[in-house]
Amino acid sequence: MTDRIETLAVHAGAEPDELSGGVSPAIQMSSTFKQDGVGKPRDGYEYGRSDNPTRRRLEAAIAALEGGTHGFAYASGLAATQNLLYLLDPGDRLLMSDDAYGGTWRLADKVWARYGVQTDAVDLRDLDALAAALASGPPARMIWIETPTNPLLKLVDISAVVRLAANAGALTVVDNTFATPYLQRPLGLGADVVMHSATKYLAGHSDVISGLLATRHPDVAERLRFHQNAAGAVPSPFDCWLVMRGMRTLAIRMERASQNAAHIAEWLTGRPDVTRVYYPGLADNPQHELVELQMRLPGAMVSFELAGGEAKARKVAEATRLFTLAESLGAVESLIELPAAMTHASVAGSPLEVPAGLVRLSVGIEAVEDLVADLEHAFRA
Repeated sequence: MTDRIETLAVHAGAEPDELSGGVSPAIQMSSTFKQDGVGKPRDGYEYGRSDNPTRRRLEAAIAALEGGTHGFAYASGLAATQNLLYLLDPGDRLLMSDDAYGGTWRLADKVWARYGVQTDAVDLRDLDALAAALASGPPARMIWIETPTNPLLKLVDISAVVRLAANAGALTVVDNTFATPYLQRPLGLGADVVMHSATKYLAGHSDVISGLLATRHPDVAERLRFHQNAAGAVPSPFDCWLVMRGMRTLAIRMERASQNAAHIAEWLTGRPDVTRVYYPGLADNPQHELVELQMRLPGAMVSFELAGGEAKARKVAEATRLFTLAESLGAVESLIELPAAMTHASVAGSPLEVPAGLVRLSVGIEAVEDLVADLEHAFRA
């Protein structure tokens, strides 16, 4: 029997503790493990960097939620990203969404470039542009998709990109942080690997830094496991436990936050002082139909621009009470930021540069009437 995603979120990796029967599994903090003989570890546990029972539970959970067969946990989303970039060799080429998290672009373009990997930005909504990029230049060995993208909330047709990538012999990676497996399951659409900054919606409470990967390919999994151990950027057992605790409420949090975001996006479109709203769930969004094809809901992120430009955007961001001015996203509380000056400052002057006056909202689970009132007050600032 296959459980639905709402049930998997509650139970995956959270089976009662084997020793005590505790409904909340125990945290195994040991850094090393007794072996039954020389080179004979119990169930593969020998050293905490290589494997840990609590981490193994989390890895099983993300594999189950994403419909994969192998899961991997890391100390941060960027540590997970780095583990994927280890799959590339000097001379390889990476094609990346032209609107992506600034830290992802920085790692690829500023760090991996030193080791002979070329990264090019492509508007992955444009399949002709992607086909042209695949047909020119050094061989593209990986295509990095964000959908919805950060922070302009573009949608990418995962299945269509996968087909082009496969014909070119390239791996397809999907950063599923914004959507989560509750709203979108890229492996089921043909992607090779799915990645999460689990700091965000999966953990959901702004209290842990973590990254996760999932795949269905044993050969890719073998290479990821080797690099996970060799590079050592793994999370602590307590961090793993915190992520699993957050994941158990993923479904209800995403439902409420997405409902709130849709309401706020509609409210923003009705304001004369707002010049543009970025939200894939709006009826006039040109990619609205793609939401219905590959997502359950449009998500809980909203971006917008104001008639007053950057100066007005800064005033609004600094005048909210319930929307906390902070980086990150995906937690129970609502956040507000200016990407150009905060999360995406590292891409200034690059193909991924975002408008200086863009405001990004991570909509939480508060009463939506209170959130609207908070924005209304800030707009009058």
